[in-house]
Amino acid sequence: MISIMKRNKAIRETILFCSGIILLGCLIQAAGWMRNDRLVFPDVIEILRAFFRLLGEGQTYLKIGVTLRHLLEVMVVSGLIGIAVGLAEGLSDAVRTLLKPAMILLRSIPMIIMVVIVMVLTRYDRVPLIASSLFVIPIISEAVSEGCRSIEPELIDVYRLNSGFNLQVLTHVHLPLIAGYLRQAYANAVGMGLKLVVTTEYLVQTKNSLGKAVYSSSYFNEYQDIYAYALIMIVLVLLVGALPALFGGEGSAAGQD
Repeated sequence: MISIMKRNKAIRETILFCSGIILLGCLIQAAGWMRNDRLVFPDVIEILRAFFRLLGEGQTYLKIGVTLRHLLEVMVVSGLIGIAVGLAEGLSDAVRTLLKPAMILLRSIPMIIMVVIVMVLTRYDRVPLIASSLFVIPIISEAVSEGCRSIEPELIDVYRLNSGFNLQVLTHVHLPLIAGYLRQAYANAVGMGLKLVVTTEYLVQTKNSLGKAVYSSSYFNEYQDIYAYALIMIVLVLLVGALPALFGGEGSAAGQD
């Protein structure tokens, strides 16, 4: 009975998702009619042609590979730092209060300002990694912190009877109990991370990247290609975001599997 309900829910969500895609296409069409500007708002059919044309070109996969490499680097760096910071915040009220201004700053500062600062301080080829990681770290650290604080005090008392906090306690107690929070943070961070990576690639003109491809398309007024690259990025976010479900099963935000 439960499996049937899950299947029906999945079918319903798929139908609604596809309907949302159709709605977006209709909005683009309507914008083109209202503005009477088929250069900026090309027909959906033209966008789809550009999408499949790009998928048939080898250069597209080279650009996807470069951007995904940047995204992987961002997720690894921000994941390690975010988990460490989140654990410190979750286990210590003093650390949480001390780091709160920095987390607020990273969440609220306009992206363009952060990118410009990073561009001044380091080499351009490092900007996608550093700038994007700085924005993703608070997403992960906040989830880890909330996960730690949601653990039942009785469970904490059990391990404290045998030992203090150590690596074994971290891997066998804390991380499994906050796994749901980590999966939700990963899903949010992947989408945000890809947008940030592509934006920084655009700003610093990273060679053979999706950001550079979007810049080139806008420079030559190939707006159908810009929308096509947007579709490619949506597909990438869906595929990469589905990895936790494939390897770890569905997790709830409350950490209960």
